Amino acid sequence: MGLSDKMSNVAEEAGGKAKEKVGESTGDRDLQAEGVGEQSKANLKQSGEKVKDAAKGVGDSLKDH
Repeated sequence: MGLSDKMSNVAEEAGGKAKEKVGESTGDRDLQAEGVGEQSKANLKQSGEKVKDAAKGVGDSLKDH
């Protein structure tokens, strides 16, 4: 996972948290739900990238043997 991908996912998650909190504070359920959705999407991307990184690590360790 590239550093720019990680930063993008973290920024997306942070933006989602902000939207969720603003929606919660103002009673805007749509904005709140949008924020939760963005957080979920960012977390899913991060998980996928972690799986790719782990698979790459396994592949690299097998090359050494």
